[in-house]
Amino acid sequence: MKNTALGQSLLLSLLLMCISIPATMVLSDELTTPGYEDYEAEILDWRKRRQERLTSTSGYLAQVGLEWLEEGLNRVGQQDASDVRIHGGPDDWGDIIVAGEQLKFVPNPDADIKIDGSAATEVVLVADNQGEPTIVSSGNLSFYVIYRASYAVRVKNTQSPDLLAFTGVDNYQIQESWRIIGNFIRAPEGQTIEVANVLGQLENSPVYGTLEFERDGKSHKLIALGEESSQSLWFLFADKTSGHETYGAGRYLYSDGMPENGRLVVDFNKAYNPPCAFNEFSTCPLTPQQNRLRMAVRAGEKKYHHD
Repeated sequence: MKNTALGQSLLLSLLLMCISIPATMVLSDELTTPGYEDYEAEILDWRKRRQERLTSTSGYLAQVGLEWLEEGLNRVGQQDASDVRIHGGPDDWGDIIVAGEQLKFVPNPDADIKIDGSAATEVVLVADNQGEPTIVSSGNLSFYVIYRASYAVRVKNTQSPDLLAFTGVDNYQIQESWRIIGNFIRAPEGQTIEVANVLGQLENSPVYGTLEFERDGKSHKLIALGEESSQSLWFLFADKTSGHETYGAGRYLYSDGMPENGRLVVDFNKAYNPPCAFNEFSTCPLTPQQNRLRMAVRAGEKKYHHD
């Protein structure tokens, strides 16, 4: 009797959600499980969009350099005197001047350079932790400033060998059983977890809560990263396939929307490789110890093999 009442209550909640959810809310998935034919099409579409992001000329595969900036003057180019080395393009791009949290770029007037697609003039550079980063480009090369404990220049090439050689990432067979609806326990407000990146830097990341779910009769937990403004929650996880069938440092996964009535949907068929799986110039966060699953997740992307 109690189970019947619970089922009716859940069904009513789902119907009310469908009626009352604002049109602006992201609805990548719902808490109900679709039929397999539609579900398979959904995952194939997700993979198609993932492939498009990877093959974008502004994506991970276009990254060809990471150069750290020092306080004061930083010469940009490919000369012996250059502090920030960019192979190809102008010998002298100009100078980046770092003064605390302010960065300024003074272009070489004789170089063919654009800033955010327009003719280059002296400009204050916006780093990626300050908003949409300023893009400085010349031909197929470009750079922008990132902040990872200190400022660095990320260099991209629309004709990078990795991008041109890319043919795709292998995936496990689609299995609807890896679409998990688990219990979600909200974290206390302000809770954080220290997450290391591949550079050895540590950063406190906001914890939204913990996902609890069962698989093959065993219970598992994953810490979810996110904030009140998030539209989905982020998981960094590793499992028994890591380093063998999948990328050694683990994989990433976004939830399908936010928790509803103490429940959250995660679909491991959408688990994907971090940027570091594709090149050495990324600054990926690493899986926290708490998110190392004691099971093999044979779903989502497999290890990427460079040709």
